[in-house]
Amino acid sequence: MTTPTPTGESVVPTDVDTSEAPTGLPDAPTLERWATEFLRWFPHGAGAQQLAAPVSARSPAGLPSWLEGTNLAQAGRETLTAAALVRPPLPMVPARALPAVPVQVGVPAAADQPFFYFVDEPGRTLAEARHPAFDVHSVRRDFPILQTRVHGRPLIWFDNAATTQKPQVVIERLNHFYRHENSNVHRAAHELAARATDAYEGARRVAQSFLGAASPEEIIFVRGATEGINLVAQSWGRQHVKEGDEIIISHLEHHANIVPWQMLANERRACLKVVPVDSSGQLRLDELQRLLTDRTKIVSIAHVSNALGTITAVSEIVEMAHRAGARVLIDGAQSVSHLPVSVQAIDADFYVFSGHKIFAPTGIGVLYGKRAILEDMPPWQGGGSMIADVTIEKTTYQVPPARFEAGTGSIADAAALGTALEYVQRLGLQNIERYEHDLLTYATQRLLTVPGLTIVGTAAEKASVLSLVIAGVDTTGLGSALNQHGIAVRASHHCAQPILRRFGHEATLRASLAFYNTRDEVDTFVAVLQQITATARRT
Repeated sequence: MTTPTPTGESVVPTDVDTSEAPTGLPDAPTLERWATEFLRWFPHGAGAQQLAAPVSARSPAGLPSWLEGTNLAQAGRETLTAAALVRPPLPMVPARALPAVPVQVGVPAAADQPFFYFVDEPGRTLAEARHPAFDVHSVRRDFPILQTRVHGRPLIWFDNAATTQKPQVVIERLNHFYRHENSNVHRAAHELAARATDAYEGARRVAQSFLGAASPEEIIFVRGATEGINLVAQSWGRQHVKEGDEIIISHLEHHANIVPWQMLANERRACLKVVPVDSSGQLRLDELQRLLTDRTKIVSIAHVSNALGTITAVSEIVEMAHRAGARVLIDGAQSVSHLPVSVQAIDADFYVFSGHKIFAPTGIGVLYGKRAILEDMPPWQGGGSMIADVTIEKTTYQVPPARFEAGTGSIADAAALGTALEYVQRLGLQNIERYEHDLLTYATQRLLTVPGLTIVGTAAEKASVLSLVIAGVDTTGLGSALNQHGIAVRASHHCAQPILRRFGHEATLRASLAFYNTRDEVDTFVAVLQQITATARRT
């Protein structure tokens, strides 16, 4: 490793023996610092036990086995994506790899004041910075796909509400699982099963911490938010909703938070009520209050609208529903990557989100439920893992969460979800929220300079979604034209037809932002829109 001097000259420290270090790999003391930092941040994460072992107990190269063969071990600034896992106090590169540059060597902050690797203010630690700098360019290096070119142009990924891109650390986590841990979980007596179980249950504890749940038993792994909502509708709903009872949703909802409740209402002969929105796209809480009665059994509402970006007043909604004796499910698919969430502070009875909307793989998500409610719910699906005892005559069921996780789950994807949530936690959701708010404000102002452009959904509280139409320009054609410039947006009804029709549209163009997007990308997007509209006016 190198230590830049105040003059910028890189020298190899004389007190570190690097004679045994493999070419291009960090030395043993450096690895120990990596391990210490990793354990500090992720004491329950996969690989923690391996990292806790002394270097002498690891591979001949000095690497923990789960890091062998990964990009995390390679030298050079562009391949050191380990910043998402660990923040070493010194740069981990050979003296020959990079030109000498002065670096402010940080000192660890207090235990309650963690480092964020994007803090890069010379002479200042996070403890000294009231609002730490968010280095979006450092963050972007964590996402390999952002280096992709589309039609010869740099990819601009503005389709984050549909799915997010994956940081290298998540990709490596999947790779490591299938190389070193692949097994089914629970009940086996061999080492790989123990490793896989540790990874799976460790991810559950990470999700508990991320959502602020009271216990890991309140976290159920599902395929995504859609499956989580269906589970509640088919298990809790069939148990509690009777003929003449009421279910309340809103005009803002994704189809995944409409169709399951329609199905339940039709089956149980219940009444489905809808909370309207005002002209800005915000929920009418006065109308919610009017709709609530003693027959209301559940209120199911999006935390953030996927079509408009509206942030709803979930705490107030929960309080109103609870006063009426109703349960509340919050669809957090579009909120967890943008806003800090505490399910206990919100007091939600159920909360769902999808992993792929928060930088994790597809096919994995979380249903949170209050423990007492889950324990009273019957299973939704039957099979292995969810049973306590089976005879030909009778089956008894496990307690939650196992009761609702029939069959083999997406084990590797769950482990990678845990890594993705830890990555977001390290960035800090308050920092993400502040950065994205500023970017959304900038993008909104710039878009309003495009002739004929209307933004659909202008609520005062919004997340990073911009839904728009341009007079005289076909929305689908507009999306295709943007694609030719490397700009990925969604041009459709966004699986939210009721809210678009409320504003008189069958489709909009949706640009949805994440913390790795930049003002330069916004400027490119706006310039292309202006070019397209100018061409449309001439023809």
